[in-house]
Amino acid sequence: MAVPKKKTSKSKRDKRRATWRHKATVEAQKALSLGKSILTGRSTFVYPNAEQEEEEEEEES
Repeated sequence: MAVPKKKTSKSKRDKRRATWRHKATVEAQKALSLGKSILTGRSTFVYPNAEQEEEEEEEES
């Protein structure tokens, strides 16, 4: 089993966690923004449902 050779410093650990949390915050903000735009009807893009994708594939065949 892989084991780290040396202990990671607290600053490195905190830096990595801060980066991870920032990425998660950005993605959460994007999702919230998309949800709000869908509710208000101003959205021009909506992720297609799995059912819609299947219907489109059947129509193309």
